Amino acid sequence: MLIKAFAHFLRDILCSCRLCMSSFRATKEIPLLHFRTPRVDTFMVGPEFDSLEEQNLGGTISDRMRPAIFLHFFFGTLACLSLLCVIAEDPSRYYTWTVTYGTISPLGSPQQGILINGQFPGPTIDCVTNDNIIVTVINKLDKPFLITWNGIKQRKTPWQDGTLGTNCPIPPNSNWTYKFQTKDQIGTYSYFPSTLMHRAAGGFGGFNIASRSVIPIPYPIPVEEFTLLVGDWYKSSHKALQAKLDSGIPLPLPNALLINGLPSGSTFTGEKGKTYKFRVSNVGISTSINFRIQAHTMTLVEVEGAHTVQSVYDSLDVHVGQSVAVLVTLHATVKDYFIVASTRFTKPVLTATSFLKYAGSSTPASEPLPIGPTYQIHWSMMQARTIRRNLTANAARPNPQGSFHYGTIPIQRTLILANSATKINGTLRYAVNGISYVNPATPLKLADYYNISGVFKLNSIKDTPPSGPAVFGTSVIGTTLHDLIEIVFQNNETTLQSWHLDGYTFWTVGFGSGQWTPDMRRRYNLADANSRHTVQVYPNSWSAVLASLDNKGMWNLRSAIWSRQYLGQQLYIRVWSNETSLFTEYDVPDNALYCGKAKRP
Repeated sequence: MLIKAFAHFLRDILCSCRLCMSSFRATKEIPLLHFRTPRVDTFMVGPEFDSLEEQNLGGTISDRMRPAIFLHFFFGTLACLSLLCVIAEDPSRYYTWTVTYGTISPLGSPQQGILINGQFPGPTIDCVTNDNIIVTVINKLDKPFLITWNGIKQRKTPWQDGTLGTNCPIPPNSNWTYKFQTKDQIGTYSYFPSTLMHRAAGGFGGFNIASRSVIPIPYPIPVEEFTLLVGDWYKSSHKALQAKLDSGIPLPLPNALLINGLPSGSTFTGEKGKTYKFRVSNVGISTSINFRIQAHTMTLVEVEGAHTVQSVYDSLDVHVGQSVAVLVTLHATVKDYFIVASTRFTKPVLTATSFLKYAGSSTPASEPLPIGPTYQIHWSMMQARTIRRNLTANAARPNPQGSFHYGTIPIQRTLILANSATKINGTLRYAVNGISYVNPATPLKLADYYNISGVFKLNSIKDTPPSGPAVFGTSVIGTTLHDLIEIVFQNNETTLQSWHLDGYTFWTVGFGSGQWTPDMRRRYNLADANSRHTVQVYPNSWSAVLASLDNKGMWNLRSAIWSRQYLGQQLYIRVWSNETSLFTEYDVPDNALYCGKAKRP
């Protein structure tokens, strides 16, 4: 009887919360957007409850339970109010972004750029773990447009990911509002356009998530933070670059590097003896960079949402799509110093500079610039192996980062993905395991949700590289929620690759030269491998990652090198569970756009 009473007590609390949330769901006072509490599908305590009927979930409280009616109501209401109070602690941040073309001259000559609220680069989003982010994007371009949030996991909200596999693009002279939560995340990220070659024209910006005040960070709070968006740049317009690719011509090397939209001149000012955080993201479309500060060392503290072992570096490689955060203490003589970014693995080497200015300085920065690595692939791989996860630090939650022992979990599936440059019908394409991806007119996520046939076929791509010529296809790999998968990126080309997975971070457990074999697993770091959302794969080499599939959705796995993504080097991973529950995924949003075969219900 005691067990049954407790079961009914918990049942009533859940039902009270559900009813309470249903009543308040439509109000504007609660920053929940379209979120709601999950439906209770089953409830079981002990072997005596074999069905919903036996649990009496839909009936009346028995006579023996009548003395507890008041307590049930009281505690149920209290739990509901407590839930609302907890929810109300997560603030909402509202943004309205108008996306337009505008004339910019980063290299001295006017060219067409993509501006957000008239800015190039776009505005930086600064928020806190679990904040609700509401961004209304007004598209004033002449083409459909989407923004993707690079590294934001979109837990329960795959509808907000901003790729053509999850969203219909925003038509010209129209708008759409993204609504998502920075759920259980901290760190340094970026955003950029995911449509066409828009990314080569701008529309990108920083996205920084600070820790909640109740979660300590594993280093003294810096005096100030600086966001540096570093990326390659072309003199040609994004439309001209796209036309080249459409005609089967590969893109040449970029013309320059930019730091915050300028090849030189950006200035960051600090006081001697103080420590500052530099958040550095590679927002380019094709080129790895090396970052360094004249006469100063950098302490790496975070990579794409994970606190790292605090190693000290003179310079750091940051590959396309990646982000890092470093601490810099101003310990040198009071003057100005060069901040330098230079390209990796290119001939010629391109360089961009900014300035670290000491407060009170009247002495300009002086050459020579600090020398960085240029084509030393082994040097870069060795540095990558030194970046390790801080196991004792808390990240977004109070539990230590090392509390999840990924290295002890059996691998359910191995994917070996080989990129290739190929020709299909005589035209340049890029492929993964022999499939060059083609975006269907209907987003995969909508097709999956509404069971629309003829859009994609699960597992149309092989788990290992096949022989034979490449073909066009819409590649979707089917996986199961909560599985641990191993992904081996095999690069048999002579150029460096950069791979990004939406919705997740993965553990970068291994890098190596040549062909991967199962014996390579003996070299994996199964204790404190770094976790991140984008991993580099060196020429004629492999990189191996482990991913715990804890986020239901349809997630884009793509080349971060945008010309390769545009011409087919991408696929989607469907993370699926037969359970329909708001614990794992929210419903399609009311404001969802529909296109292709997907029609508004």
